[in-house]
Amino acid sequence: MKFISPKPLRALPGWLLAVVTFFAVSSWAVADVGNYGAWGDQGDGTFKNPVLPGDFSDPDVIRVGSDYYFITSTFQYSPGMAVLHSRDLVNWQYLSHCVADLTQLGPELNWDRMNRYNRGIYAGAIRYHAGRFQVYFTTMDEGVFMTTATNAAGPWGQVTCVSNRHGYDDPCPFWDDDGQAYLLLSTPGKKWWTHIFKLSADGKTIDPASDRIIDDYQSSEGNKLYKFNGTYYVFHNQVVPHGPRVGVMMRSTNLFGPYEKKIILEDFPGRYDRQPNQGGLLQTEAGDWWFITHQGRGETGTYDGRPASLLPVKWVDGWPIPGVMDRHGAGTIAWSGKKPVNGFPLQVPQSDDEFSTPLMAPQWEWNYQPRAGKWSLTERPGWLRLHAFPPLKPGDFFKAGDTLTQRIMGCGGGTVVTKLDISGMADGQTAGLCLFWSEVCTLGVVQHGGVWQVELNNRGTKTIGASLKSNQTAVWLKSLIDDQGNSTFAWSLDGKTFQSIGDSFPFGWGNYRGTRLGIYSYNDKADAGYVDVDFFHYTYAGPHTRNK
Repeated sequence: MKFISPKPLRALPGWLLAVVTFFAVSSWAVADVGNYGAWGDQGDGTFKNPVLPGDFSDPDVIRVGSDYYFITSTFQYSPGMAVLHSRDLVNWQYLSHCVADLTQLGPELNWDRMNRYNRGIYAGAIRYHAGRFQVYFTTMDEGVFMTTATNAAGPWGQVTCVSNRHGYDDPCPFWDDDGQAYLLLSTPGKKWWTHIFKLSADGKTIDPASDRIIDDYQSSEGNKLYKFNGTYYVFHNQVVPHGPRVGVMMRSTNLFGPYEKKIILEDFPGRYDRQPNQGGLLQTEAGDWWFITHQGRGETGTYDGRPASLLPVKWVDGWPIPGVMDRHGAGTIAWSGKKPVNGFPLQVPQSDDEFSTPLMAPQWEWNYQPRAGKWSLTERPGWLRLHAFPPLKPGDFFKAGDTLTQRIMGCGGGTVVTKLDISGMADGQTAGLCLFWSEVCTLGVVQHGGVWQVELNNRGTKTIGASLKSNQTAVWLKSLIDDQGNSTFAWSLDGKTFQSIGDSFPFGWGNYRGTRLGIYSYNDKADAGYVDVDFFHYTYAGPHTRNK
């Protein structure tokens, strides 16, 4: 295998090459590190990265006609494997999920086991073939899976287990010009070599005997396979020994190699928390090339998880180089630039919900597969009803079923307000607003001995707001999020006058995910009681907001 190391152009000194490179991509600027401040569509034909400032990890993206589709891993959350849609690669909204029922993957992802934190649905790939969207993904414990749909908005079909061998990671399907299907996979074990298998004609099984190793680097993930003008290109992310992750592209005129390889994407100097990572390559209708990558590897301080950025691609000597080319000849994150496609309105991922339809809005995901019959959008039209039942471990939020959550948008603060009707609660029940990572903070109502109390439980420290009278059945709960990733809390009995309660809750990174927010309800004593939720309003700082 020939490895092409990224090198500066020998004809120019390093400082001059840097200047030439900067002006060669003059529509781009390394403006800031994208942690806070403006993001997404700027309304003037430009955008700022990240385009999705939340936990949109392990992305893949494709174009079908004039539409773009983006998938992102969901780990133990249900429904699994979120799908987003855009017309311009900058403005994205939630569209659907590929896996409606996680028990199709295995019993440990159900509400009565809840045994897959930091596991579940990992990176996948989306492709459009023979008139169908096809999504492949793995869980490290259960195997390799696929599902298809004629419409990316759903419904998605029954999940099929392609291989039940444990430990395979990051699959990508590929159909060659002769119609033969293949599946790229990282191998189980410590080596993480890159393998390719033949797929059956229906894409539902692999032929183990066809296994071929095409790369023996010992830490590769996020596989993507393409073919352009007769040349095969394999992208994956590699961990440099004692260093950061880098994006590596391999190419060959033979699917099985030998491949030459080159680092095409590397970290923004000094910012490992915002280094480029897994992603997908695509071409617009106009012929321009782009790459979407999630940033960071997950560590203290990255409470928003791994946000997604959009990078322009310049082909250099047959290699696609995303972002701003550095003096090594590789790309780095670009923080601003011209939009790929103009003419479409500003849109951001949905967050508010009035619970006015019989179907759950696509921004929501349950913590594990929810318990059937214990939640409803139709028992009381216009409200979400959560029936309470005991957690698997008394008092343990992380073992309580039917917790409904969505991603924090880490882009400069926000406000969450929700309204509860607590008249159906039972003794032993608690319900309300939650924010969590490895730590958890809940602001809700608890009922003991027939008495309702407003309570903040901040990492085990409880603060009582007030005891409520029997006619005080409507309660508003509020979280005020600052631009550093901290929340303070308040509550109200009329939705107008709010009273502060307790100390602030710092966001963080846990179970390989950023901070989440949502609604919870459980009962430590019995399978009894319910709470009705009128609305959930999460307003976050928009693309034009600056916080620096």
